[in-house]
Amino acid sequence: MAPGKALVDLASALFVAWHGESPRDIRPVAADGSTRSYWRLRAGDGMSAIGAHGPDPMENRAFLSYSRTLRELGLPVPQVYGADEKSGVWLLEDLGDTTLFDAIKEARDPGSDAFPDVVLPLYRRVLDVLPRFQVEGGERIDFRRAYPRAAFDRQSILWDLNYFKYHFLKLAHIPFNEAHLERDFSRLARHLLGGDRSSFLYRDLQSRNVMVRQGPEGPEPWFIDYQGGRRGALQYDVASLLYDSKANLALRHREALLDHYIGVIESRGVARRDEFLELWPGYVLVRLLQALGAYGYRGFFERKPRFLQSVPYAAENLRGLLEAGLPVDVPELEGALGAIVERWSRRAEPSAVEGGLEVTVSSFRYPGGYPADTSGHGGGYVFDCRGLPNPGREEAYRDLTGLDEETIAFIAARPEAQEFWERVRGIVDAHIANYLERGFHSLSVSFGCSGGQHRSVYMAERLRQHLSVRFPDVRVEVTHRESADWPRRPARV
Repeated sequence: MAPGKALVDLASALFVAWHGESPRDIRPVAADGSTRSYWRLRAGDGMSAIGAHGPDPMENRAFLSYSRTLRELGLPVPQVYGADEKSGVWLLEDLGDTTLFDAIKEARDPGSDAFPDVVLPLYRRVLDVLPRFQVEGGERIDFRRAYPRAAFDRQSILWDLNYFKYHFLKLAHIPFNEAHLERDFSRLARHLLGGDRSSFLYRDLQSRNVMVRQGPEGPEPWFIDYQGGRRGALQYDVASLLYDSKANLALRHREALLDHYIGVIESRGVARRDEFLELWPGYVLVRLLQALGAYGYRGFFERKPRFLQSVPYAAENLRGLLEAGLPVDVPELEGALGAIVERWSRRAEPSAVEGGLEVTVSSFRYPGGYPADTSGHGGGYVFDCRGLPNPGREEAYRDLTGLDEETIAFIAARPEAQEFWERVRGIVDAHIANYLERGFHSLSVSFGCSGGQHRSVYMAERLRQHLSVRFPDVRVEVTHRESADWPRRPARV
């Protein structure tokens, strides 16, 4: 029996124990950057639950322990219906598919990445309930179950800062003096440890870790992915939420929401405004550096380019911190941050100047023939995606395209697709580097499949995302030749 099937069977057994009947339908659920696996199990009567498997027993133990405690406190977290802790499989309440980030994307104007004002009430509701997690959770959670650290102490802070150093600065080839940078890290850690750190620190409170469900009085936030929680300062989680890169809150939104949160904690006697604000910039900085470390690890090291799409937003946030002045004297770190801002800040994005390299990426279906060469040079690559698993053969994906999250999750989960992508990426990266050295102006890369709707579209979009980060000075144009014939045309096309 394949390991994946064995895990699904364990989740199914937990479903039977909870609901009294076997699931009729089991489908994978995208896990974003997580190493965990998720499935939605649905019975014939429509009842559903989420099965999960985590490869790290200590992390699983923390999640299950925290979930039960937070649920007992009446906080909006998923109920644990059952768990086989030895196998690392558990069954959770199904909170639906809509994250807070999904709500942001849905409310944005077409073609805009600006934060929509209409989502502000949801953010205020998150900040209304967050102090309960921090204070009541801090009093009741068993931190002996915390993993990998029971507190956001000096060791935790230095881990995060070195995560940023090794997985972002080094992989992005940002120059720095290591001894001087370590000195700055120690100064920043000492500064952050100067305040109260007795609360529950959620650790990864961002828009993808808040689900949105319809309640009796409108949309309500529900909270997930708190397994990295530990004791710590109030400021960290607020910084994590308000400086969430892809959410892209404007300064006026951050200021209004920060003021709202401080009003809540002051009214409950949790902390005073001046105490909170004294360490606020430092926690914003350390959270941004941790996030950049994660983007670098997932993007540069694991070669998942969608994570690097957040770097320009983070660079803009760093710009704001640098312009306001860092809270402690950290000259080596400040220089490295300045280099990040200069390279990735969205204000500094190069315009499409005459004479630069343009890469034309396209998807197509083979029955319609190869794409026309519009450059005139006749060069480039055509990659055949027909050897990859075809989601179009399954009814659930037939009306979707390679732009849809469900299709992306289907293809990305296949090892052969990842191997194919790595080979394509290596070939194209090497070719572009050569063209840039030689001053060439045009390169075409095409992906073909049977229908020009799923696999080829997925690969074309993945290449576009990768090139936008790997070669920011290169113009990339994407065309999906068969998009007019798709069963439904996504708004992005």
